[in-house]
Amino acid sequence: MVKVAVLGAAGGIGQPLSLLLKLNPQVDELALFDVVNVPGVGADLSHINSDSKTESFLPADREDKTALAKALTGADVVIIPAGVPRKPGMTRDDLFNINASIVRGLAEGIAENCPKAFSLIISNPVNSTVPIVVETLKQKGVYDPKRVFGVTTLDIVRANTFIAQLYPEETKPTDFNVNVIGGHSGETIVPLYSVGKTADYYKKLSEEQQKALIKRVQFGGDEVVQAKNGAGSATLSMAYAGYRLAESILKAVKGESGIVECTFLNLDSGIKGAAEAKKLVNGLDYFSLPVELSKEGIHEVKYDILDKISTDEKALLKVAIEQLEKNVEKGVAFANK
Repeated sequence: MVKVAVLGAAGGIGQPLSLLLKLNPQVDELALFDVVNVPGVGADLSHINSDSKTESFLPADREDKTALAKALTGADVVIIPAGVPRKPGMTRDDLFNINASIVRGLAEGIAENCPKAFSLIISNPVNSTVPIVVETLKQKGVYDPKRVFGVTTLDIVRANTFIAQLYPEETKPTDFNVNVIGGHSGETIVPLYSVGKTADYYKKLSEEQQKALIKRVQFGGDEVVQAKNGAGSATLSMAYAGYRLAESILKAVKGESGIVECTFLNLDSGIKGAAEAKKLVNGLDYFSLPVELSKEGIHEVKYDILDKISTDEKALLKVAIEQLEKNVEKGVAFANK
């Protein structure tokens, strides 16, 4: 029996994410938690004739912790898209004070009710919310670094799509799986187009085209916010990205080997390859890198990719590291205050 809990299931990301999970044959039980509207989402999804059981949990008031506890009890995977979305002109940092408190409360719920679950954090700003979850789990004495994932998969999804769009006659997005490292906001996002299957296509682009492509990956979220004209942010693509990482974890738990995904993780962790990776990123405690998954979660950090990047990508990496240091500090400070 596999139970997946979605915290923030009634939101713009939570609803399509829950739909995708409802369709996954590996999910036996789907627990939906939110502070508004979640019974309707649960009723709607429960009419779909897939085999998973769907149940929704709505707290009676702000002080009610029983709904969250019931949603989380027995969960194998917890996905957190909860929080407020970005609006036009709003940076990920603007979201911090609101979403940080929400995420900390949910992390406390995980610690108390399903400490061994795999926790996937979507709530922005990921560069800061992941450290909040880690510090909260540490304070509760239940932290396992192999089981906490910052979801940066949307950057990979965009990187694959955008390079394919430049070669519509020759390629399609599913041809690629670009490694995107660093963080999950603006210039902390570093797509490694010079490594792997995209290298030859990337080299054909002019310097101007290369810069435009990287900027589009880094600021793809702004493209969606502007296109929605104040009506929301990247919800559907983010739901797909969160689902892709969750699906990979579920496959690894079932015993499938050789699965590699990029994720924002704690490098001060004892995971194989993490210490070596930390040295290569100026001693940062948190960074997104490709990791190999296993039944236990993160099995190994594939840090050797850092030795293969181009001079231009090294320059991008330097900027990312400088910004990430502040983002991480902000999250750690919030969790420990």
